[in-house]
Amino acid sequence: MLLRTLFLLFLGIPAICYAFVPTTPKPHRSKASSFVSLNVAAPLEQGTSTQEDEQQLDEKRQKRKERKEREKKERNSPEGKLKFKLLKQLKSVAKDYEMLQDGDHIMVCVSGGKDSAALLVLLMHLQEQFKPIGVNFRMTAVHVDQKQPGYDGAPLVKWFDELGVDYDILEEDTYSVVLDKTSEGKSFCTMCSRLRRGILYSKALELGCNKLVLGHHADDSLETLVLNMLHAGELKVMPARYTSRRGQLAVMRPLITCMEDDIEEYARLAQFPILPCNLCKNQSGLQRPQVKLLLSTLDSFTPDAKKNWLTALGNVQPSHLLDQNLRRAVGMDPITGEEEAESEEQNAP
Repeated sequence: MLLRTLFLLFLGIPAICYAFVPTTPKPHRSKASSFVSLNVAAPLEQGTSTQEDEQQLDEKRQKRKERKEREKKERNSPEGKLKFKLLKQLKSVAKDYEMLQDGDHIMVCVSGGKDSAALLVLLMHLQEQFKPIGVNFRMTAVHVDQKQPGYDGAPLVKWFDELGVDYDILEEDTYSVVLDKTSEGKSFCTMCSRLRRGILYSKALELGCNKLVLGHHADDSLETLVLNMLHAGELKVMPARYTSRRGQLAVMRPLITCMEDDIEEYARLAQFPILPCNLCKNQSGLQRPQVKLLLSTLDSFTPDAKKNWLTALGNVQPSHLLDQNLRRAVGMDPITGEEEAESEEQNAP
């Protein structure tokens, strides 16, 4: 009897002890609720992001399509054909001479003539065209009021405002200085351009520009070639790019392969405001207009005469010229014109 009682007591101890241990009820979570909490929220957020991305892509495609349609329509017009012809030539020069780079601040020198006006508009077009590929550059148009008699810069200022370009008008009386310093019978242009260039360089450095662009074109370069050959005995033209001694400023001519006839016709069709120069136009006996007439007669030999002259400036054969220093500079024997490596090989024992 005693043994039976002890045995029953031994069996009941765990149950009695367990009754005194506090227990916390576990929260009830169904499999369904677990599935929802883990897998529903993330896909909704991801889906919203995907929809926004697709919407942005659609907007970009639509803008690209609209821009291409506008350009196609523009290309088919007489003005558009000239514009895109000039743009193609400008882009080629800009690429070869690294003229337009991300972060540049470029001063565009606008004289009031057709060439610099065309240059400004073409560069503004490229500025917008280059943004989608990550090339962003600033431009500031600068014009110098040289205090010539009868000058009226209001149409140019109005045009700048319509274009929405940053600009600055400088007032400098170079007119009086040119009249005072130019000798009798000499051209005003040399002194005038020199004074204006110095003013523009100073302004470029003041604005923090690292590059300065001028509107000289192919005809300007060829005329300079002829004048230098006639008067200085030099084969020298206007370079597409050089670095000024003052402030290490890059001076560039993006239109250097563009023909004046194309620029003139484009400016006429686009109705750019042209400010006449009252200084040199009244001067007689200037040689540059005579050289311009001489170059125009080359077309009677071949329609591509001026184009071929321009191509020749970038296709120099030192071995067939008389400049011994040039031969030496490119690694040729200054006397025989042979390359130094070939000459050493022939003279080897």
